Amino acid sequence: MQKSLGVVVATVIVLGLSSLALAQTNKVDVSGIWVFTVQTDAGTASPTVTLKQDGEKLTGHYSSETLGEADLTGSVKGRDLKFTFTANVQGTSFEVTYTGTIEDNGLKGTLDLAGMAQGTFTAKRK
Repeated sequence: MQKSLGVVVATVIVLGLSSLALAQTNKVDVSGIWVFTVQTDAGTASPTVTLKQDGEKLTGHYSSETLGEADLTGSVKGRDLKFTFTANVQGTSFEVTYTGTIEDNGLKGTLDLAGMAQGTFTAKRK
């Protein structure tokens, strides 16, 4: 009886550690500098995006020749991410939304420019 109780306890410990290791493996952190490749009907752009993740909260800075400089806010839930910022082009302000997934080799998704235009993106860490 004592021996089988020890086996059960050892099995529970091993399974618990395995679950913990798996949870750590699935944890993502997108903090860092990213180089995006954006494709829209208007053409291709390569903005640089600095992201800081704190739990599910996402903050950062967007920088591109096309849309200029802007601070961003968003979220990360599992392997899904979303962020928005306000762009100002020639005196007109509009909201830009990036929605995507965190892939093994980077980020991938779509963007919406205030409903006026859409596009796709991929991104790699710098």
